[in-house]
Amino acid sequence: MKSIHDSGWQFTTIPALSARAAETYGDATAIEDGATRLTFAGLDRERRRAAKAMIACGVKKGDRVMIWAPNSWRWFVAALGLVSAGAVLIPTSTRFKGREVEELMRRSGATMLVSCGEFLGQYYPDQLGEAARALLHTIVVLGEPRRGELSWDAFVARGDSVSDGEQSAREADIGPDDLCDMLFTSGTTGYPKGVMYGHRQCLMAIDAWATRVGIRRGDRVLVIPPFFHAFGYRSGAIVSMMRGAVLIPHLTYDAEEILKRVERERISVIPGPPAIFHGMLQHPRMAAFDRSSLRLGITGGAVVPATLIRRMREDLGFAGVVNGYGLTECGGYGTMCSADDTDEQIANTAGKPFPGTEVRIMGDEGRLLPDGERGEVVLRGYIVMKGYFNDPEATAKTIDRDGWLHSGDVGYFDANGDLRIEDRLKDMYISGGFNCYPAEIERLMSAHPAIGQIAVIGVPDERLGEVGKAFVVLRPGRTATEAELIAWARDNIANFKVPRRIEFRDALPTSPQGKVLKTRLREEQKAA
Repeated sequence: MKSIHDSGWQFTTIPALSARAAETYGDATAIEDGATRLTFAGLDRERRRAAKAMIACGVKKGDRVMIWAPNSWRWFVAALGLVSAGAVLIPTSTRFKGREVEELMRRSGATMLVSCGEFLGQYYPDQLGEAARALLHTIVVLGEPRRGELSWDAFVARGDSVSDGEQSAREADIGPDDLCDMLFTSGTTGYPKGVMYGHRQCLMAIDAWATRVGIRRGDRVLVIPPFFHAFGYRSGAIVSMMRGAVLIPHLTYDAEEILKRVERERISVIPGPPAIFHGMLQHPRMAAFDRSSLRLGITGGAVVPATLIRRMREDLGFAGVVNGYGLTECGGYGTMCSADDTDEQIANTAGKPFPGTEVRIMGDEGRLLPDGERGEVVLRGYIVMKGYFNDPEATAKTIDRDGWLHSGDVGYFDANGDLRIEDRLKDMYISGGFNCYPAEIERLMSAHPAIGQIAVIGVPDERLGEVGKAFVVLRPGRTATEAELIAWARDNIANFKVPRRIEFRDALPTSPQGKVLKTRLREEQKAA
């Protein structure tokens, strides 16, 4: 089969990749989204039409354009169109409210918005006040407009006034090191910061990741993580276009609907954070759905318990499961297991660095530590961001003079050269003088047969300073008491790591990316 790499083709820009994919994969299916089917050639035509429409709307090279919508083929085409016009994509969470979106507009300097219309019972542009609207020259709605916004069809029609030559000239002016997007960090450590990322580094990172995990031509990839996050946009949409796989966007997370789609649409690959797979495993009728098409489960973005990896294989039926580690500041990437790694590696490590990048462990005073010693994970190489937008001070705090990006994560390299992540530095708590890493405790306690999902935080204690409190979601059909789980923990893990309190929940709070929101759990404890 032909590959995008045939004839020594090199990555330059995202629009060049789209054109190359059309040339290589032609009339093979690129996207299936409801009744919409696009081939790779068709996707590239739609990209060029969207790029012309952007130019007709006055978008200049370097302008920032925001997309505020759930996953759909139009989201991806809009993103490809704007970067093909030389603009910078600002993906925005559908959980954000109008005030948050306005703040993001001001921080990013966005002057155009592509928004969903009616979604989850509300018309999204109605959340924008007049001050927010005044920042924008154009609002395009992926649905039925209500207040004078442009419909998608009307937007695309504007591009008819732009010639092929003008569009091609604009595209040719985009350089490999120009910015393609700015993904804003979640803001859990302060205000959101825009991570600047360039075309070539983005494509190189995605290609290295795709090679490591084993995405194949013809794979059917169900993209549940939102496109406004690196996991959905890069490790779902762009990687599918790059490798000749079928992109199948998913709107909102619902375990039963996902299981139905796996059966009905013969899904072979699902990328996503652990919470997605926990939810599928927790579904009481999971075994009733045909899951025989599943080939590859790709997870990461959090410390992953070995039990989850095993259950993804044995219970969900994935032929292969891979695990990895990444940061938004590195494009969503960092290290990754290979599809042919041993079960022990995949279950207990985040794999190895990508070729051409460095990942090391740093101790006090900037000293790089040998394998086996714990410290802060630092990264260097082409995957590291160009910096935080308009924030040189924050950039200097994150990337040191030697080019090392400081992750804020604790980890070590084992004897096999695989990275093992312990926890976030900020999540660590000290109990009776002992450092306690919640992720390690979660990993160990996940081995209990009744525990479906668990999150541990440190809470104040008069005698020990802090102790662990566990929030537990039980597996369907299983029961357990607080006393039983604590007793089991005392028998199986060091005493200082044993949570002193356990609270049972029906579900844990998660971010749009599927990460458990420990900040919310801590806030709830403070307010109690």
